[in-house]
Amino acid sequence: MTKKKSKQQSNTIALNRKVRHDYFIEEKFEAGVALKGWEIKSLRDGRVNLTDTYVMLKDGEAWLLGTHITPLNTVSTHYVTEPTRSRKLLLNYRELKKLQEAVQQKGRTCVCTALYWKGHLVKCEIALATGKAAYDKRVDSKERDWSRQKQRLMRHS
Repeated sequence: MTKKKSKQQSNTIALNRKVRHDYFIEEKFEAGVALKGWEIKSLRDGRVNLTDTYVMLKDGEAWLLGTHITPLNTVSTHYVTEPTRSRKLLLNYRELKKLQEAVQQKGRTCVCTALYWKGHLVKCEIALATGKAAYDKRVDSKERDWSRQKQRLMRHS
């Protein structure tokens, strides 16, 4: 009897890299996402875009807005699909209160940074963030360029 080696697969479904460019990330939270069956199938196929995704807090609930999940061709014939519908985030009361208080402060917002699998469940990593000014973005890009250049110099010497 031989054991089959299971391939180590990444649990990450999608990342929102633009968030790190536009915001200072202060604190991260893990939230469940209420999804429909066709959305799960599309996520397994990797058909999701988080570029313009943000979190809205309304009436003591958190909602994920702007996430585009493209339906599979086989599913879209059976259901009326809405790729950019609002999806409810599942957080506990204390986390919701903390986010609500933080978002009411000037300059702070709540954004989605990643979608990933945790067992058979889809989780959303949301972050409490503060917007960056243009000069902060320039400083970050200069630091990135300098670190790349240092790596090149170290390799060649």
